[in-house]
Amino acid sequence: MRHRKAGNQLGRNTSHRRAMLRNMVTSLFKYEQIETTDAKAKAIRPIAEKMITLAKRGDLHARRQALSYIQDKEVTHRLFDELKGRFSSREGGYLRIVKKGFRKGDSASISVVQLLSNDEGEAAAKN
Repeated sequence: MRHRKAGNQLGRNTSHRRAMLRNMVTSLFKYEQIETTDAKAKAIRPIAEKMITLAKRGDLHARRQALSYIQDKEVTHRLFDELKGRFSSREGGYLRIVKKGFRKGDSASISVVQLLSNDEGEAAAKN
């Protein structure tokens, strides 16, 4: 029986998968855009959106929760200081996943994960 087995394993064991997702979320907030496979992009979306929601909350407990997940302390401070204002008017949907094509070596489908910019956030809030 496969009760309570939801979630994509991404071909890794639990510790490797968790470390990889933490690194990818840290890189996403550091560079505001990363290129990865479609499955990994779909896996990091809820985690990254949860971190942005914690930043929007902005209290000490939320900051400590984000620091426990994001690898780099400077990236967490940047998320809580700079990136928080960008998404203050949005209720969700802070990321964009754009399909790019296929990787040459193994023909895996590649996507670009981007944080939305200020003007896109304001345009969506007006609609």
